[in-house]
Amino acid sequence: MVRLLINGEERQLDVAPETPLLWVIRDELGLTGTKFGCGIAMCGACTVHMDGFPIRSCSTAVADAEGSEITTIEAVNGKAAQAVQAAWEKLDVVQCGYCQSGQVMSAIALLSENQKPTDEDIDAAMSGNVCRCATYVRIRAAIHEAAEMMET
Repeated sequence: MVRLLINGEERQLDVAPETPLLWVIRDELGLTGTKFGCGIAMCGACTVHMDGFPIRSCSTAVADAEGSEITTIEAVNGKAAQAVQAAWEKLDVVQCGYCQSGQVMSAIALLSENQKPTDEDIDAAMSGNVCRCATYVRIRAAIHEAAEMMET
């Protein structure tokens, strides 16, 4: 039995401790905003926040998440989250959209720590997120836009 705090709700799950957090989030809890991309923590589609930091849920065992607060795209909130979501919409970042929940989660984590990121800061924070549609220029612009929105 594994106990997890996901999106502010404590869950007790009968899963093997080595089960990837991604599959618990998607299959056991039905929170499908977090996506499966590669399964080896290289693409970022499965990004969630654990205690406020972005992690790859496909390579994080549920046993390693016990005692931590997990937040998925469905429950992300706060000033940075609102700004990122508004900027994504304003600049029409999304093309196919598959990677975007991971992109958004990484961008929120960045802006929660650094409210005035440079291009280099953005590139470093987002480097683990792959977009097959190559919307990287729009993603970077949206992060700058979100940072500006957070100033007002």
